[in-house]
Amino acid sequence: ASLHPRPRHAPLGHEPVSIPSGPTHPHHDEKGSLKESETQVPVDAPRALLSLRLSVLSGRSTSPVRQELDLRRLAIDRGFRVVGVASDLDTSATKIPPWRRKELGEWLNNRVPEFDVLMTWSLDRLVRRIDDLATMVTWCLKNGKNLLSRNEQLDLTTPAGKEMARLIAGVAEIEAANVSTRLTSLWDYAKHQTDWLVGKPTYGYTTATDLDGHTVLVQDITAGRVLRWSRERILAGASARRVATVLVRSGLCGPGLTVSTLLRRLRNPGLMGFRVEEDKQGGIRRSKLVLDMEGRPIRIAEPIFTEIEFDSLQDALAKRSRNQPARQSGGCTKFLGILLCAACGTNMTVQNTFHNGKLYRYLRCRNCRSGGLGAPNPEEVYARLVEESVSALGDLPVFVREYAYYTERADKPAFRNGVTFFEPGDSTPEMDDVSPTDSSGRWTFVHNGKTFGERWAAEGADTLAADLRRAGVTCEITRSKIPGTRAPKIELELKIPDGVSDRLAIKPDAFAS
Repeated sequence: ASLHPRPRHAPLGHEPVSIPSGPTHPHHDEKGSLKESETQVPVDAPRALLSLRLSVLSGRSTSPVRQELDLRRLAIDRGFRVVGVASDLDTSATKIPPWRRKELGEWLNNRVPEFDVLMTWSLDRLVRRIDDLATMVTWCLKNGKNLLSRNEQLDLTTPAGKEMARLIAGVAEIEAANVSTRLTSLWDYAKHQTDWLVGKPTYGYTTATDLDGHTVLVQDITAGRVLRWSRERILAGASARRVATVLVRSGLCGPGLTVSTLLRRLRNPGLMGFRVEEDKQGGIRRSKLVLDMEGRPIRIAEPIFTEIEFDSLQDALAKRSRNQPARQSGGCTKFLGILLCAACGTNMTVQNTFHNGKLYRYLRCRNCRSGGLGAPNPEEVYARLVEESVSALGDLPVFVREYAYYTERADKPAFRNGVTFFEPGDSTPEMDDVSPTDSSGRWTFVHNGKTFGERWAAEGADTLAADLRRAGVTCEITRSKIPGTRAPKIELELKIPDGVSDRLAIKPDAFAS
């Protein structure tokens, strides 16, 4: 079979389309003419942001040039002043919502005060999911923005547009309330069937259609070879790490295969042809058997391993396994990206070492030989970092970025470039009193009455680490050999960038929920 790849973004049956460029193309002449017309729009006119998107450029797709020209004409007709174009090409609206896209996401998250109207060629250019549309409508109403579609009757300044928005939000709310119930009901039914109805097959199997048109599980030839060979090598005494290395070098498994992934596959009881479901306990991913009404496993495929073969494999794995400590929710290494080696500049990470049945933990780096001098007792290093961070930054006031409205002209000295600093107690206009065409919105940074020392004392080390990363604060660790002692001398130096007060300001994610 030919291994020559098809052009990355060319769908089957279509050749890639190149967008014409150069000053002689008529699209450029038309765009230039429209831009000249836009100069006649009053400076205080509503400001429009144009959103362009395509999943794939093909002969059947609407080119981004055409989208932009149509939207610029509509903006002129409506009396809008175009202030920006967010162009996200080769972007799936189903997989990536508007606020997570590279260009449009930057406008929605950080450049909110710079536009009043979000214009899209059609709704499917903006979203492909009803809940994403409901989120965008809610966000626009909350932030005083108008959402305008060229090809649909969606305009939040019109009664029909508002009614459509309410309908969309209501349908999305009902859908969100029912989706969990539907999925649970579907899985409760599907997991007790011998046919394969839903879910991801166990590694070693793939789906196929039988003579009756039913979807069934069949063994994957390559994956089956991998599993059987792995069992043979482990029974012969090879380590799981050695087996994973050989599989990657042979090309039978991809370079992303890890020891934990290999062990998880070999420990899956689904290899005996039974139906399984995920079982999470103590942060460890496992698969467990699904039992029928009589308490028996449900067979859905021919087994890769018999029960005797599977049990012997589990015994061999158990003999070679070590009792690993329970996984920590924030990862093994705290303050990752903050604690750096002073010698090589790379991250300090925690290495767990077992000796005579006892667990030893060391902070090591990546580039120094053998990880450098191991810094034992990482918790002590963490405590020193917390102490120095609170001492240096704990007295700084906590400011939180909020989007607010200013109903008068921006003539106060504190108003600069769309950013206003409010003192505690200052009042802001109510959201209900602001129309979607109000162009006086701006960022405000409001002091919440706390210091960062109080914030970290109340919310813990995870919050401290997140704040330090956001501000670009790092801590260099120097390890010096002490004669006659295994443990080195540990010195910490906090590196605080300029403008740390502004960097520490909290910017909540408006789309986090």
